[in-house]
Amino acid sequence: MRRSQALVVAAVALTALSACAGGSGSGSGKTEGDAKVATLTSAAPQKTEKAEKAAQRPRERLDTTPEEFEAMLGPYNKCLKERGYAPDDLKRKAVSDAAAPAVGPASEAMDEAYRVCEAQFYPLPPWEKDPANPEARDFAVAVVKCLKNKGVKYVEVAEDGLSYALGGDQNDRRSITMGMDLAPECEREVAAKN
Repeated sequence: MRRSQALVVAAVALTALSACAGGSGSGSGKTEGDAKVATLTSAAPQKTEKAEKAAQRPRERLDTTPEEFEAMLGPYNKCLKERGYAPDDLKRKAVSDAAAPAVGPASEAMDEAYRVCEAQFYPLPPWEKDPANPEARDFAVAVVKCLKNKGVKYVEVAEDGLSYALGGDQNDRRSITMGMDLAPECEREVAAKN
């Protein structure tokens, strides 16, 4: 039984080899310029709906100004308005939710509009702080090191691995104030090195 399987495999291999050789040999009637070579090609990757939506979203930079961020919010705010909500409605909702969480169809519709518009148009964080960036934690560690070198006593990478925890268990005001003041400078320094 093993011998017959080996013969079948050998026959298939010889057939395949002769088919490949027959296309370029002199007896095939083709010139070398006409020879065709079988290749494997893959189609261009199809964009998923999620990737297309992410491509529409603007991305913040580490040095984005408040004015630039407001301009980036334009499509997001437009999306909310198209669904019947102004950005001020979200602020009012946040205030009212803090007092007493709203439930009901109106609140659910607003939450749905917020979710849809955020996924399509809300600005992505700077790449250095993006959870999708595999080097984001390294960036946060480098910024914490920079802050410590500048005299911030109580600072560490936060539990999320992307941001910084200032003040420590002591809730040290000096560390918090210095850290908040120096973080943008350290972020720029670390980004410039990479």
